[in-house]
Amino acid sequence: MIDLSVDDRSPAELVAFSHLRWNFVWQRPQHLLNRLAQGRTLWFVEEPLPVAGIDEPVLRHERHGAVRRVWLEVPGETGHVCFSDVRGATYATRLRRLLGEREDRAAWLYTPMALSLVDAIGLPLLAYDVMDDLASFAGASPELRSHQLEALRRASVVFTGGRSLHRGATKHRSQDIHCFPSGVEPNHYAPAIAMRRNLSGRAVAGYVGVIDERLDLDLVAGLADALPDWEIRMVGPVVKISESSLPRRDNITYPGSAQYAELPSVMAGFDVALMPFAMNEATRSISPTKTLEYLAAGLPVVSTRVPDVVADYSMIVDLQDDAGGFARACRKVLDDCPDARAKQASALLHEQHWDTIAHRMDALLQLAHAGRTLEVSA
Repeated sequence: MIDLSVDDRSPAELVAFSHLRWNFVWQRPQHLLNRLAQGRTLWFVEEPLPVAGIDEPVLRHERHGAVRRVWLEVPGETGHVCFSDVRGATYATRLRRLLGEREDRAAWLYTPMALSLVDAIGLPLLAYDVMDDLASFAGASPELRSHQLEALRRASVVFTGGRSLHRGATKHRSQDIHCFPSGVEPNHYAPAIAMRRNLSGRAVAGYVGVIDERLDLDLVAGLADALPDWEIRMVGPVVKISESSLPRRDNITYPGSAQYAELPSVMAGFDVALMPFAMNEATRSISPTKTLEYLAAGLPVVSTRVPDVVADYSMIVDLQDDAGGFARACRKVLDDCPDARAKQASALLHEQHWDTIAHRMDALLQLAHAGRTLEVSA
């Protein structure tokens, strides 16, 4: 067996490239990179940001604890600007100037659309953390699929965020590709159990996360109709879809985004946790982080049959196909024994702690840095 107990923190500097903003929803990149930043320098490079009223690009950077956030402001109104956009043509030059020269440096990739920046800066060691099949998302660049394949081919080490992503990626790579489903900080969510309350005076079925094309909004509407005596609480930012497309019912509420620190109190207000994902291309390979977070908060969970949820959590998550099934399950799980559910969840929560995951990924990065390769691991 390969010894993963490596602790010299080489390479000494990581430059992460992401399609997500550091100050957006706290999720896989933030959990992992905050840990990987301990004992080394870590830059988090975001896609260009359009800003009205400026005439030329401006490179911005700021500290967030141990992480240095970097982004390029470019002229324009609101909207999405990819790393490949012509408005970001000077990004690499400005970034090189900011980073300076350093040999012991590696790239950490979340979007393959940043490969040109990796090359321009000169980062031969590349770790690719595949957290989503971005090419399947609504509005994805037509170049994304070919860039994903290129990143899989070129990376020194590849990590995947779930079983389905791993299965797809291993079709194109046989060495140094490792499955690490997203984890949880159990102690962060545990206070929700003691805080649990019902402020509205009626049962609450709640969702926490991004509200986008991956959700089955018709199912959410049907659930509200089937549970008129419940509140359906949808907590999170609305992204890539119109606010007008959201179902409106007297018993559906949209409180907006919640910071990571607020999530225990948010989940304390739920009686049942929802994962009403649509069954489409965008969800075919997802492995929702919120499964473990809900369980750590002491909540019963009702979900559609997302493949990775079925594979990993069918013994503890109530799986349903439609609004009627969700409604029946919500009523049923209210009577489940919380102590029995907590006992069943404890092993999962221990095994999938973010500390453990980050340590193992870091050790594999260091092995890649040392020029050692491993066969496929799942």
